[in-house]
Amino acid sequence: MTEQALHKNFIAGEWLEGPGVIDNQNPSDLSQHLGQFSQANAEQTHTAIAAARQAQPQWAAIGLEARYTTLLNIGTELIARAEELGRILSSEEGKPLAEGKGEIYRAGQFFHYYAAEVHRQIGDITDSVRPGIEVLAQREPVGVVGVISPWNFPLATAVWKIAPALAFGNSVVWKPANLVPASAWHFAEIMSRQAMPAGTFNLVMGPGRAVGDALSGAADVDAISFTGSVEVGREVGLRAMGQLTRVQMEMGSKNPLVILDDADIDTAVQCAFVGGYSGSGQKCTASSRLIVTDAMHDRFVDALCARLANAPVGHALDPNTQIGPIVDADQFQQNLDWIETAKQAGATLAFGGEPVKANTQGYFLAPTLFTDTHNAMRINQEEMFGPIACVIRVKDAHEALSVANDTRFGLTAGVITESLSAANTFRRQARFGCTMVNLPTAGTDYHVPFGGRGESSYGPREQGQYAREFYTRVKTSYIRTGEG
Repeated sequence: MTEQALHKNFIAGEWLEGPGVIDNQNPSDLSQHLGQFSQANAEQTHTAIAAARQAQPQWAAIGLEARYTTLLNIGTELIARAEELGRILSSEEGKPLAEGKGEIYRAGQFFHYYAAEVHRQIGDITDSVRPGIEVLAQREPVGVVGVISPWNFPLATAVWKIAPALAFGNSVVWKPANLVPASAWHFAEIMSRQAMPAGTFNLVMGPGRAVGDALSGAADVDAISFTGSVEVGREVGLRAMGQLTRVQMEMGSKNPLVILDDADIDTAVQCAFVGGYSGSGQKCTASSRLIVTDAMHDRFVDALCARLANAPVGHALDPNTQIGPIVDADQFQQNLDWIETAKQAGATLAFGGEPVKANTQGYFLAPTLFTDTHNAMRINQEEMFGPIACVIRVKDAHEALSVANDTRFGLTAGVITESLSAANTFRRQARFGCTMVNLPTAGTDYHVPFGGRGESSYGPREQGQYAREFYTRVKTSYIRTGEG
């Protein structure tokens, strides 16, 4: 990918320019530009939807073996190119290279998993309550699926929507986040070489107010899978439901990690670091609320501060970097604003809180930890999306669970304890879609369901076999057998 190359949208099997262009800047090195990317408009979005509508019946009828092979090939190429594509992803999003390569590899695993799911589409047959009649229940594709994905996982989040959509015989129109167009374009280039009817997969890059609005409000789209903020999710949902379009949304979070009296301190610190600071804290599963009992509080804070002091911040492609840059100037300023909000609210800055100078000019922020916070503070109720965590001191496990549940979100939650009883109590009573025991809140598997409660999620779960609830419809057929 050359710096000045124009990267076009992929619509109806063709690479097409849009009416606008954006420049892709490296947040690790603001002097480096990663190319120019076409911007579609509402008209081109509707062209992509029409192409997907025409292609979908052909793709659904192509046969299980051909569909299986196609998905398997996509996954195999992603895994083989994890190093190359991981560098591109890390260069535009800012996560350390190991995480970027891991994301590409995981995207390939998603395709391999759903390639296997192609062969597991088996219906149910039973006798009717009426004699001489059999009943067949089977799943069929929902149709045209619109995918709107976020910038923090440029490929993994999109792929865990696109792979099942294709596996179950749907066509796809994908609008990636405008901050990370390079990952999207390179994935589309792989898709462009597959043996799929033109229009089965479409890439439509562009601003949300043009492309996203057109996609989510289109009558010819059968389902919308969205990951992003609560505010945008509400708008997407209202537009889609105005057309009676099926909707699946993953939105905000404010995930707690509870550290109890008997916690192993090394496990607690490692889970807090990985959950709160990996990916610069720019994860919907990040644990920004660290709920710590009195007996562990001081020891945990001291140990975590020591860990943060030994976490190099710098260029995403530097092999020594553990915390990369914030994704762009706007998000960087939002993080600085949150730090100031915490200070004004009376929180104590225990570590970090300032920009970091590196060998290149980028959006580098020191990992930041606040203590002396309480759960009613805005910093403990709103998603921050940065390397910032707040410690909330509590008396015991009972209060810790109450504080953990005191949020309008409900995506992930974790507990660090050596007690099986305490772990089971937390796992059963925590009001979250995913709970972790002695593990970071960030980090989930592709073969099991993912999603949250409250304002974190809306609609059926993503990933694993649960994905078919969203990407298929059930048809019940009654057949007179002539018997009885």
